[in-house]
Amino acid sequence: MLLVGSYVGLSKLLLAAFPVLLLAWLRFGIAAVAMLHWLPRPAGEAPLSQRARRLVFLESFLGNFLFSICMLYGVAMTSALAAGVTMAAIPGVVALLSRIFLGEQIRPRVMWAIGCAMTGIAVLALARTAPGSEAVSPWGYALLLGAVFCEASYVVIGKKLTESLSPRRISALINLWGLALATPFGLWQALRYDFSTVALPTWGLLVFYALAASVFSVWLWMQGLKHVASSRAGVFMVLLPVGAAAVGVLVLGEVFTSAHGVALALAVAGLLLATWPERKTVDQARALRP
Repeated sequence: MLLVGSYVGLSKLLLAAFPVLLLAWLRFGIAAVAMLHWLPRPAGEAPLSQRARRLVFLESFLGNFLFSICMLYGVAMTSALAAGVTMAAIPGVVALLSRIFLGEQIRPRVMWAIGCAMTGIAVLALARTAPGSEAVSPWGYALLLGAVFCEASYVVIGKKLTESLSPRRISALINLWGLALATPFGLWQALRYDFSTVALPTWGLLVFYALAASVFSVWLWMQGLKHVASSRAGVFMVLLPVGAAAVGVLVLGEVFTSAHGVALALAVAGLLLATWPERKTVDQARALRP
């Protein structure tokens, strides 16, 4: 999630050089080359069922393609910090979708952790909308909110996929679908784009963005989902806005305030609440006795 937050923030720099649809297409294309050797079915893994094929497509369409489009257009209309503020709502949406579609119980500590994340978003939102702050487009926030639901769906569907597919193969398959979906739009913008104007450092940043967005972060996330409930995993998404805000401050020159410090503290508190090992109390131990 820190990787995702970093490329969300750094995408602001890439959007100054590439149109949105072309940027998304280049990202999927570079990642497809990097993950080509992950596509073959490993020995011992069952062939894809029709249900798994549908889930792979939905995972890519919502979590890769639509998320990229909504996120990139949203960041272009707002800022890295605005993206972080809005996407801090992901843990709450993940817990809600996990309850609806997976039937997962939401433990009280996870609810408190979600509360910490949502309080952090409120603190940052109030700081961002303070007098004298930079104005942002309401449509940008609407697109970022769409990215929130896309990313939350990505978590829930990914949890089901890890039951039958390896994280590497999931990463390669959903990226390939993302490339197929983005190719018509990417080619349309590529025919009208002058690639000679792109500086060498920008190409390097594009390669980092592609590998971080489609290879490393997806593989790490799917690997983690094999062992963690999706409602609890959603709390880790609070690190996405933390990473995006850090890039906004350290790279894009946004000012770090006490509000950012409070939001960061709330994010860490939420992670501890969600992941700290639980111990049975004396009363619980007695209740378990016959």
